[in-house]
Amino acid sequence: MANPRDIVSVERVIHAPAAAIFDIIADPARHPQIDGSGTVLQPRPGVPSRLSQGATFGMDMKRGVPYKMISTVTEFDDGRLIAWAPKPASGLGARLVGRVWRYELEPVDGGTRVRETWDISREALRFALRYVAASRTRQDMAKSLERLDQLATSGA
Repeated sequence: MANPRDIVSVERVIHAPAAAIFDIIADPARHPQIDGSGTVLQPRPGVPSRLSQGATFGMDMKRGVPYKMISTVTEFDDGRLIAWAPKPASGLGARLVGRVWRYELEPVDGGTRVRETWDISREALRFALRYVAASRTRQDMAKSLERLDQLATSGA
């Protein structure tokens, strides 16, 4: 069983249909628009237009210094659940990186409950990440859901 300190989740009810919200999340080209941390810069060439189980996609990132990540979709239930596991595109340290980003969508009265989760339970460096990144990650995730809300409700 995962240590509860290794899983950070943030929820928000968005007043839009689950399918419309999911379409935004499943489009990797839109991830820079959603990202509340400012680290996701742009998709790498060749990303699919819509994610599906097993799909891979690359992102140019920057947190202090630029870097590239390759993610693989590990969970997928169209319109309800999507999760991906990012690894460094260089391959360096890939054995140490075991985090998962997950979005779960649940229809509720007046819209959709969206839960974003950062799961580092399989991360080799999780002990350090708990203290260094968890608080900031929660804040960034709240910003991401706010941005997702704006995109989904504005029809953009």
